[in-house]
Amino acid sequence: MNEPSKGSAKTIKLAERRVFSQSFKPLYQEGMGLVEQAAEYLDGKGRLEAKKLSRTAATLYAAESMRLTTRLMQVASWLLLQRAANSGEMTRDQVASEKSKVRLDTASAHDEALGWSELPAEFLDLVKRSLRLQALVRRMDEEIYGAATNDNPAAGRRANPVSDQISLLNTAFARG
Repeated sequence: MNEPSKGSAKTIKLAERRVFSQSFKPLYQEGMGLVEQAAEYLDGKGRLEAKKLSRTAATLYAAESMRLTTRLMQVASWLLLQRAANSGEMTRDQVASEKSKVRLDTASAHDEALGWSELPAEFLDLVKRSLRLQALVRRMDEEIYGAATNDNPAAGRRANPVSDQISLLNTAFARG
C-alpha cells in the first residue's frame, strides 16, 4: 500500500500520505466516533426532543436526520475502505472499484429552511460536524483518486443504495 500513486513522480499528494499512514487513525476515529454519537443521539435524546417540535420542524427533523444518517454511513464506508487499503486487506484497485459506490455529496437543508430555527442545538451540531467531515473526506478523495467523472450517468443512479452499502461493508470486512 506504500506504492506511489500513478501521477507525476514529483507530485506529492498530502491527502494520500495522510490516508496511507498512521496519521489516518485520528480521522478514522473522528468519523467513527461521530457515527456513534449521532446514532446514540437519534435513538435517545433526539427522539424525545423531536416529539416536542412543531409539525413543520418535526418534518424537517425527520428529513434532516435521514440525510445525516446517510451522510455518515457514506463517510464511514469511505473510511473503512481506506483503512482496509492502509492495512493491506485490499489493493488500491479494489478500493477504487468499491469506493465508486460511495457518495460523498449528501446535501443538507439550510438554516433558512422553514422550521430550522426550532431544531435542537445538539442535532444541528451533529449536522454541522458531519458536513465538515464529509467535505474533508471529499477533498481527500478527489486528491487521491481524482474528481468524479460523469462518463457513466447510470453509475450515479442505483436501484438500491442500502444493498450497495451492505455490499460495500461486506467487501471492506471480507477476509481471505
